Amino acid sequence: MNQLEAMAAFVAVIEEGSFTAAAEALDISRPKASKLVAELEASLGVRLLNRTTRRVAVTEAGRAFHVRSQDILARLDDAVAEASQLQVAPRGELRINAPHSFSREHLAAAIAAFQDTYPDIRVELVLNDRMVDIVDEGFDVAIRIAQLPDSSLVARRLGPCRLMVCAAPEYLAQHGTPETPEDLTEHNCLRYSHLADAGTWRFEKNGKETRVATQGDFRSNFGEAVVAAATCGRGIAMEPTFVVAPLVLSGALVPLLQSYTPRTLGIYAVYPRQRLLPQKVRVFIDFLEGRFGPTPYWDAGLVDAGHLAAAD
Repeated sequence: MNQLEAMAAFVAVIEEGSFTAAAEALDISRPKASKLVAELEASLGVRLLNRTTRRVAVTEAGRAFHVRSQDILARLDDAVAEASQLQVAPRGELRINAPHSFSREHLAAAIAAFQDTYPDIRVELVLNDRMVDIVDEGFDVAIRIAQLPDSSLVARRLGPCRLMVCAAPEYLAQHGTPETPEDLTEHNCLRYSHLADAGTWRFEKNGKETRVATQGDFRSNFGEAVVAAATCGRGIAMEPTFVVAPLVLSGALVPLLQSYTPRTLGIYAVYPRQRLLPQKVRVFIDFLEGRFGPTPYWDAGLVDAGHLAAAD
């Protein structure tokens, strides 16, 4: 007896409602379907189905075995499909949704390198800082920078998004340098308004969290505008290192409060939950994870310069 074939016959009988319908679905004869299920029952030593002249009813043992059989057969289908995919170069259109600043600074170049590696994949990149519904709007994958809540989507962390408090030397010369997070209440804090708690800046030191309600005369839903205002000496900003790293290394911005750690967000690839992840999505996420990782290249220079602690 071929056990997988017998399991497939048993599952088909339950799902199709009869041996005749199961045989048609599997393209085998009705006697063969019946024989396969009988041999399966004999090998297990338990009755899976109760048969009458009019109907087939599943037993309690049959219900439990049906669940296990479905899972085994589904995993086999996935393995076969994945193996088949690996024989063919990834191809097709990949629709990506991502935030503006990160895409401009890093993602667009990553996609160009990705397409050099996988030339048969066409990419449509749609930039938007709002939280889109990737299923309803037809995206294969979204890049999100956040502390993600629970959802029906699958999220894979590509790397950290570390925040840094900084200001231009001209601003600090005129207004002084804050020594503690509480000192920020006396400064003009430039804020990224897209966050729900944009005015509250959070820090941690020695396991203790400090929250500061900041005030300022400029805010924007575009992070690069906040950084530009800080570079012009307008105030203090708390922005991702993937934006401010080159400005800090050049001296245009000075890192502040370095003995305190702002909250760390994550850079995630988010995609719909599905049994078999399409190959084009899988290779794209693998590529980004390899390119960014626990210490992204934009943080490496800050770590070397002593402006940022190395990742744990």
